[in-house]
Amino acid sequence: MRNSSRGNVDPFIVMDVMQAASAAEAAGRSIVHMEVGQPGTPAPAAARDALAAALEDDALGYTVALGLPALRKRIARLYGDWYGVDLDPARVVVTPGSSGAFILAFSAFFDGGDTVALGRPGYPSYRQILRALDLKAVEIEASEANRYQLVPGDLEGVDYDGLMIASPANPTGTMLGKPALSDLIGAAQGRGATFVSDEIYHGLHYADRAVSALEVSDDVCVINSFSKYFSMTGWRVGWMVVPEANLRQVERLAQNLFICAPHAAQVAALAALDATDELEANRAVYARNRQLMLDGLPKAGFDRLAPPDGAFYVYADVSHLTDDSRAFAAEILDRAGVAVTPGLDFDPERGGGTLRFSYARATADIEEGLERLARFMADRG
Repeated sequence: MRNSSRGNVDPFIVMDVMQAASAAEAAGRSIVHMEVGQPGTPAPAAARDALAAALEDDALGYTVALGLPALRKRIARLYGDWYGVDLDPARVVVTPGSSGAFILAFSAFFDGGDTVALGRPGYPSYRQILRALDLKAVEIEASEANRYQLVPGDLEGVDYDGLMIASPANPTGTMLGKPALSDLIGAAQGRGATFVSDEIYHGLHYADRAVSALEVSDDVCVINSFSKYFSMTGWRVGWMVVPEANLRQVERLAQNLFICAPHAAQVAALAALDATDELEANRAVYARNRQLMLDGLPKAGFDRLAPPDGAFYVYADVSHLTDDSRAFAAEILDRAGVAVTPGLDFDPERGGGTLRFSYARATADIEEGLERLARFMADRG
C-alpha cells in the first residue's frame, strides 16, 4: 500500500538516542541518561494506592469523553490554587496525554492548510502533528537575546492562523512573564488567530512560578499534562482548557478519536493532585540537579547556556565545538557513556550546534554524568 504524504513526518531524534543508549546498556555498559525528558521517579504513592483500590471493586470501563467529573473538578480547583483563576470545571477536557490534547486542539481550531506559528527551538512533535493533520507549521527563529522565547516583533510580517507558545519551554526551560505572555496573546488575538499555550512543565519552576495564559484571557486553549510535575509519563493522561463556545466541538472530536482517556490513569491522576509533599520533594531534587548542571557544565566545557527558569533541561550552544550535534551526541554516548539529545530535534536550522541536557534523574546520576562529561571533554582536548 502507498504511504500518505501527510504521514511523512520526521523521526523524533531523542527516541533514536534512547534506543542507542538502551542497546549500549543491554551490551553491559553503564549509561547516564541525560537525554530523556521524563522524571526518574514513579507516580506518587497516593496515585498508585488509589489505582490499587480501584482495581478491587471497579471495572474501569469507559468514562465520558471529557473525563471523570471528579477529576475535571479537581483540575479546575488547581487553577485557583496555583494562579488565582476561577475556572468552570466544564471547560476542562481530560485527554490521553498532552499529545492527545495537541491532536484535539489542532483538529478543533484549524482547517486543513491553516498555518500555525511556532518558536524555534521548540518541541519537535508540534510540527510533526501539524503536518500529519494537513496543517502548516511556520517556525520563527527566537533569539538568544530573548532567551529563545518569541516576542511580538518576531511575528511581524508572518501570516498565521494560530500561535503556539510553551512556557517553560522545551528544550530551553525558559519562561515568559505575564507582560511578555500578554503581549503575545494580544498579538495573536489582534489578528484573529487562535492562541494555544503548552503549560505541561508548570509546577517545575525554581524562582518565580510559571504564568498561565488563563491569567490573561479566557479566549485561549491551554494544554497541560500529568507527565512532568506529577511524574506520570507512561500513564498517558493530560488535560486541556478550552473556551466554553468551543467545548462541544472538542467533545465530539474526543468521542470519535479517543472515546476517553484511560480510566485507570484518570483514577491515579485524581489522587496525584493531592500528593503535594511528595511532588514538592521531587521538585527540590530537580532544583538541586539544576544547580549542579549550571555549575558543572561550564567546568566541563559547555559554557554557553541559557539558564532555565523551569522544566528540567539545559540548552547549550556547542557551535564552537561542532556543527553536527547528532554526531557529537553519538560520540559522547560512545566515549563518555552519557546520553544527550542533539539540538537538531528542536531547531533544524541552528540545532547542529546545540545540545539539550536533561537533569530529571536522581542527583547521583547527574553528578556521575557531569564527571564523565568533564573527563570526555578533557580527553577530547
